[in-house]
Amino acid sequence: MRKQKLSIKAAKDKAKRDKAFAMTPSRRAKKAENQRKRRAAKKKGRNIKGKDYDHKKKKFVTVKKNRGNYGKGTKKEKKR
Repeated sequence: MRKQKLSIKAAKDKAKRDKAFAMTPSRRAKKAENQRKRRAAKKKGRNIKGKDYDHKKKKFVTVKKNRGNYGKGTKKEKKR
């Protein structure tokens, strides 16, 4: 499923950039933490369907809120 209308070359370039970003140490650490949290929550019987772990708030929130930065968008989000 394509989310953006990109040319074939642009889509390949974007996939390459996205893969490089996903493999950075900080992203890998967040992914590993997210997996641990999800597994633990499921084991405790919590309903986390449709939710992501928010690393800032340290809890599960809806995907919409987490990825949209709570209605503020991510453009102005400060980098740490």
